[in-house]
Amino acid sequence: MVFNSYTFVLFFAVLLALHNMPFSWKTKKINLLGASYLFYALWNPPFILLLWLSTIVDFYMAKLISITEDKTRRRMWLAVSLVLNLGMLSYFKYGGFLLENFTMLMNSLGIAFEAAKPDIILPVGISFYTFVTLSYTIDVYKRKFAPESSFLDFALFVTYFPHLVAGPIVRPEDLIPQFKQPKKATGQQFMWGIFLLTLGLFLKVVIADGWLSETSDLIFGLPFPVNPLDAWSAVLAFSGQIFCDFSGYSTCAIGVSLCLGFKLPENFRYPYAAVGFSDFWRRWHITLSTWLRDYLYIPLGGNRAGRFQTYINLMITMLLGGLWHGASWNFVIWGGLHGLFLCIERLIKRNPKKAGVAATEAEEVVLQATVIPVRRNNISVLLRVLLTFFLLNVTWVFFRSPDFGTAIRMLLCMFGVITQGPKMLTTPDMLKVAIVTVGLLVCHWNMRERSVKGLFQSMPWWLFGTLWGIMLILIVLTQKSTGSFIYFQF
Repeated sequence: MVFNSYTFVLFFAVLLALHNMPFSWKTKKINLLGASYLFYALWNPPFILLLWLSTIVDFYMAKLISITEDKTRRRMWLAVSLVLNLGMLSYFKYGGFLLENFTMLMNSLGIAFEAAKPDIILPVGISFYTFVTLSYTIDVYKRKFAPESSFLDFALFVTYFPHLVAGPIVRPEDLIPQFKQPKKATGQQFMWGIFLLTLGLFLKVVIADGWLSETSDLIFGLPFPVNPLDAWSAVLAFSGQIFCDFSGYSTCAIGVSLCLGFKLPENFRYPYAAVGFSDFWRRWHITLSTWLRDYLYIPLGGNRAGRFQTYINLMITMLLGGLWHGASWNFVIWGGLHGLFLCIERLIKRNPKKAGVAATEAEEVVLQATVIPVRRNNISVLLRVLLTFFLLNVTWVFFRSPDFGTAIRMLLCMFGVITQGPKMLTTPDMLKVAIVTVGLLVCHWNMRERSVKGLFQSMPWWLFGTLWGIMLILIVLTQKSTGSFIYFQF
């Protein structure tokens, strides 16, 4: 089930009615848990078994970790959780990729080897709920908090449907405490939640799918070079598409959750106004970047083991972050480019100690959730924003391309090395991409230190209502041409 479907409208209406009935709080939580399983089961019912297995094992492993004082036994229980979760993720997401590369390696060594193509279906959202459960057992192991005593609350934390299949990636402290007391949206929360759901659907249905997807899909799907303008139009179209698609999902998830009385963490903060790549990762997929920081980058040593090791830690973090997105060398290259740009950026930054600031772990340059404000009237800052956006589009080529050859061909076309390709896009196609691109950049630049809620609360009621109505009309008119969210495949 997807947010941009009429099935979801019916599902959500029934759930809201049940949630506002005079039932006990435990009954309402059971209703939410059952609805979450139904939401997920409509994709592929057997994969519910994976959710159950992960939920049960992590719940009891955390309890064993908590009551055990022996370090060896605690590590063993943690290892059970890690092996189960990462094992499932590796098999379903990377099994075919590993077998394919092993076959290529054997053949390159002169060993004739051919394996049957594995028939593996990727469970929707497995990358997201794996990170959710891993954060729980790791934090219990670190004695950050005691294990959850209520299996119902823990199961609901793992499977809560708004975040289940595409984030935000929640931590135990984000949701479990909210399940302890009865929650019901106030009138203001409900109204704002419905508006956020509308805004998210507008980003997804109207802009990502209605205006941009066809251009991106057409050019990236061609087996031959194209005109440089067409190549740039396709890349810019995907740049806008993936932001509107993914941030649209997160906005829908936050809005849906707010209608039920629960708050989910922010996941995007106008990333195309980023001043450099460290700032980009403070703004793009924030819950993933902070997860990678806390559970990978800092445990590797962060910036505590010297400059060279810091660069190594950055590269490892971003390479694995790229691989998390998909079983393809293109994603590894995408992550590697981000790691390279982060290293270069860190290399040219002034040593914080020279400015009288101690470089502590809490002040890591990369993968933080704190936005650094800048003066919007500073021309040099604006130029750095545009340079960052330019380099981001270079990395998006590898993220979007179906294979390495397509990515290289697109880059050669973009930078004029290949100029003889046919012109495939019409002027209206390119004009739509240009309008969305400029609109996104202007919006992100002006909103980089503001909030959506603050903006709309400052509007006259009639203007707010008019914009809301226009979005609803456009969603209904465009709905027939929309598809699943991009991040469902990750």
